Parts: sequence; structure tokens; C-alpha cells
Amino acid sequence: MNLKQLRYFCEVVEAGSAAHAAERLYVAPTAISMQLAQLEEHLGGELFDRSRRPMELTALGRYFYPRAKELLSLARRLDNEARGIATGKHGWIGIGFVRSALFSILPTAIRTFRAASQDVHLDLVEALSEYQPDLLRQGRIDLGISRFIGNFDQPADLEFTTLIDEPFVAAVPVDHPLASQDSVSAAELSGLPFIFYPKDAKSPFGRQLLSMLRKAGGDPTVGYEAIEIHTALALVGAGLGGTLVGNSIAQNNRGDVAFLPVRDIDSGTIVAAMARKNEDNKLVTAFLDSLRGAVAP
Repeated sequence: MNLKQLRYFCEVVEAGSAAHAAERLYVAPTAISMQLAQLEEHLGGELFDRSRRPMELTALGRYFYPRAKELLSLARRLDNEARGIATGKHGWIGIGFVRSALFSILPTAIRTFRAASQDVHLDLVEALSEYQPDLLRQGRIDLGISRFIGNFDQPADLEFTTLIDEPFVAAVPVDHPLASQDSVSAAELSGLPFIFYPKDAKSPFGRQLLSMLRKAGGDPTVGYEAIEIHTALALVGAGLGGTLVGNSIAQNNRGDVAFLPVRDIDSGTIVAAMARKNEDNKLVTAFLDSLRGAVAP
């Protein structure tokens, strides 16, 4: 199966017949028929019911047509963007990010970057911090925005830039008695079921949160597990428990969640950018500058 076969097939569907499709494509009708026959042989079934006049799509054809159209559209987009990058008319940069960055620096950084680089294609890839190094090495992303607690592994082939260094705050339901306090202790927070996140075997983040609470005298019991922080905060807002988040996440967040300082937890969390070391990429530098500018004073 190739793009020519898909193009000819879609053109026949849209033109209503192979003859009309041949006219629109400026090719011989036999060329259309040959490509369709090869495509049907490859798929193992007929795409058109040729016993009807005009011929109609079979069940296979009805399934195949919208997906073939989508694939052709993606191929055209890839062709245009790749040509633009090759000729220097356009650029491309892949940005990996953890979900919590959406609460703080990422939206502002994107707006700043887009205002200065309108012809650059920005490819956003959501990924936990632990997955971003491999995405960088594979070339899937050029810059990763990650979050860590305490000391973390910094591979020699990557360069890390700290963007935010902040304390944790407790997230509790807004109608819970704790929400009326100025601050909470680890023990008080442990009176609520703990919302554990992210639920991913490769990430130590949730286990580190539990360890911090225990070290500070708390005794947390996991009530629910969430794949990402948006879900965790939604569960808190629903009154199902409490959790810990970085202080920047509390800004402009949910109205059904109260965010309170935690008196007896000294450990904080950092948001860092990671990139391939010794790589001269002006777009990476520009986006990193946008991230720095988005950090609140």
C-alpha cells in the first residue's frame, strides 16, 4: 500500500467514477484501475461494489475511506512542514512537559514564544519526567519540562536548568475544616485519605510524597490513585481526600480546593528544563528564555 494508491482511491470516491477521477488527476483510466486493483489485492477485499451503477463503496471501502483521507492529510502536512524546515522558512521544536507545568509557567512561555516565532511549529508532548530523557535521545522532543523532589539523576548527555524551586502545599477540599486554617501539619493532613499521583511504576514522585509525610510525623493512608495531577485535584475537589502539590500549582487553580502551607515539611520540589548537552539549537534557547521569563518573581 502506498500514497498513490490511497490518493487514487479517494479521488474515485469523490469524483464518483474512475473515469472522472482520471480526468481530475490527468492520468489514463487504466492507471486508476491498476492502482485500485493492487490496493484491493493488498487489503484482501474489494473496496467498491462494481455490480452497481454507479458503483458504491463496500463495507471495507466505507471503513477505509475516512482513514485514507486522514493519512493523506497528515502526509501533506508532513511534506509542507519538512520542506519549510529544510528551506529555512519554518522551524520545528518538540517540547515535553509534565502536567503540572500547565498550572504555572508553560502557558505563558508558549504565548511569549509564539509571539516571537510565529512560523515555528510547536509540538507539545505530555510525558512524565522519567520518560523525557529517552524522548530527548530519540529526537522526539528538544526540550523537556520536568518536576523532581530532592536529588535526582542527571545523565551526563543531558543539561538541566532549574526554573522553579518551591515548597509543597497541602491541597484539601474547600469545605473541609482544615481549609479554614492558616496552615496544616503532616499529621493533620494524614487525617484525610491521601490522593496518590502519578500512578506510574516508573515514577517515584508519589512514593516520595508519602515518605515526606511520614518523616514529618504523619501517617498517610492512600485512598485513591490518580494517573496525573489534574485528576488528583479533581478527586480532592470532590471531597475524597487530600494531597501535596508544588506551591506554583496553587495559583489560579480550582475553586473547590484550598491550598495551605504545611508547617513541618521542609523538602520542596523543583521544576527543571532538560535538553541535549552541547547542542546548538537557537529555538531551544529561545523557548528556554521564554520559560525563564514566565517564572513568577
